[in-house]
Amino acid sequence: MTESLGDDLHIWLCNVDKFRDSSVLDRCVPWLDDVETQRWKRFRFERDRHLFLVAHALVRHSLSRYANVPPGAWRFAVGKYGRPEISGADAKGLRFNLSHARGLAAVLINRGIDCGIDVEPRHRDVDTLAVSKRVFADAERADMLTLPTSEQRARFFEYWTLKESYIKARGMGLALPLAHFAFTIGNPITVGFDASMEDDPSLWQFELHSPTSDHQLAWAARRGHGPERRVRMRWVDSW
Repeated sequence: MTESLGDDLHIWLCNVDKFRDSSVLDRCVPWLDDVETQRWKRFRFERDRHLFLVAHALVRHSLSRYANVPPGAWRFAVGKYGRPEISGADAKGLRFNLSHARGLAAVLINRGIDCGIDVEPRHRDVDTLAVSKRVFADAERADMLTLPTSEQRARFFEYWTLKESYIKARGMGLALPLAHFAFTIGNPITVGFDASMEDDPSLWQFELHSPTSDHQLAWAARRGHGPERRVRMRWVDSW
């Protein structure tokens, strides 16, 4: 029996380190297609191979909740800028976006709208002042710098994940200049675009979440002019 999705957004999360049982991992390997298998084998370090395998198994396992398709039967096509989409008759309007970082994988699923999700470990080694100067809009950096030094790192990752989720939803990655759009973090979160972006802020919905004490998560969805989409976030403990 498949799960109902409707107009909602569903986010599936997994603690990657909990998926260490060899029998579970052995079941995941055949789910990968040839391209995924080649990428998986190219990772030099075991921790990176493990993260890739579990994250891509999460995508396939989660998609199979919404269609009578086995996890290993999903097929994907890659767009001009590298974003994967479901190909073939099995799609049934399903759209998804995957993000993973050390210890956490997350997939956002909906029907028919552009979406993006990003997760980042808050304690990663990054020069927040230098990076914000290079890629943040002036208003975002100014907002970050008004906070006490102890709070600036958290605000940096809020902006960073929001920006990443948006460019992933657009499907163009870093082809979109990060400094040409600026978020205002409030309730709701809003965005402003440079004219060169050719986008309408009123079409978008964004949210920030802290799924663990170590991770920042943001998602973006082009909801159009309708009501805000409801989001449901759940953890996957096994498959």
